Amino acid sequence: MRVERCYFCSSPVYPGHGIQFVRNDCKIFRFCRSKCKKMFIRKKNPRKLKWTKGFRKAAGKELTVDSAFEFEKRRNVPVQYNRELWQETIEAMKKVSDIRKKREACFISQRLKKGKVLQKEQDLKEVQRDLCLIRSIAATSKTKTKQEEMKTETMEEDQPEKLIEEN
Repeated sequence: MRVERCYFCSSPVYPGHGIQFVRNDCKIFRFCRSKCKKMFIRKKNPRKLKWTKGFRKAAGKELTVDSAFEFEKRRNVPVQYNRELWQETIEAMKKVSDIRKKREACFISQRLKKGKVLQKEQDLKEVQRDLCLIRSIAATSKTKTKQEEMKTETMEEDQPEKLIEEN
């Protein structure tokens, strides 16, 4: 069972699914759905359509350069069946997929850090700009009256001590 890649959007095309388009020069194109085939026939560029993997890689939203991608390349070299070789290959595939998941998670977290910093800066600017909306006039007047009361209390407490000192 061979899982092919869609020529247009790079999603997997499982056996028995999708559409094959054969051109006059005998080149075969496999598509996952009719949407991809229609876009290909209209000569659309997959790097300009946001739903394709070509766009995500061109825009820097997915990991493009990684040594784990080398294992996914098709090799048209016939190999004699060997049970041990198949078991080793399956184990290696699991290890490679784990490594790839870790690297993609790290890549995503690095991308999100920049966005978090920018969002925090925007939030701080918005708070500074709209500070008058956050502090109500009534709240500021209450704090002013409390501060004045505290000043008068401290002044009253200080005056009797001065009188005692003078005597």
